[in-house]
Amino acid sequence: MKIISTNISKSKTVFYNGKHIKTGIFKVPTCDEVIIEKMNIIGDEQADLVYHGGGHKAVYAFSFNHYDYWKEELENNNLSNGMFGENFTISNFSEKNVNIGDQFRIGTALLEVSQPRVPCFKLAIALGNKDVLKLFTQHYCTGVYFRVLEPGIAKTGDTVAVAKKSTHDISIKKLFQAYFDKNYVGSENILLEALALNELAPEWQEKLKKRLSIKN
Repeated sequence: MKIISTNISKSKTVFYNGKHIKTGIFKVPTCDEVIIEKMNIIGDEQADLVYHGGGHKAVYAFSFNHYDYWKEELENNNLSNGMFGENFTISNFSEKNVNIGDQFRIGTALLEVSQPRVPCFKLAIALGNKDVLKLFTQHYCTGVYFRVLEPGIAKTGDTVAVAKKSTHDISIKKLFQAYFDKNYVGSENILLEALALNELAPEWQEKLKKRLSIKN
């Protein structure tokens, strides 16, 4: 696995459905090294800190290999790295092989997988397609949010290496599909197992408790 593109953006305001919306989803590739800190990447702004950013969403990665699928699905050959809002576009980065709690060395930084990405309406804005939220959810390949264990520096071309592999089998894709696909076999057991993982982000712990009707 390698970084195909590093992508950052300043937040900007767009007019959408009669409202002015501030968003940092319009990531663009940078040729410079990026500095990865505990809460974010320097120079990358997150407009809505209630739903984006923070320690458990400090860095977002998406697979370069997904782009061909989406170009065909959305009939849009102009999709370019960063358009899904990712900080890192990474080759051969598969959600079915990436588990909650897996640790990766990306550049000099050490990152830990915290949760899947749940798309919001800003993805529809970025891609200019109102149907993409449903399509993205049904595809189950969501990209990966990381927390930062060790800050560092990364750049395009750097190797992405597994530093520590979890001992369970709750992958990003399995968890997301178990949560959103009502017909997914064994979904309740998967969600219960995921809930027991200390590495799972608090946001998802609360989602699973609510789905499973578990009281604090």
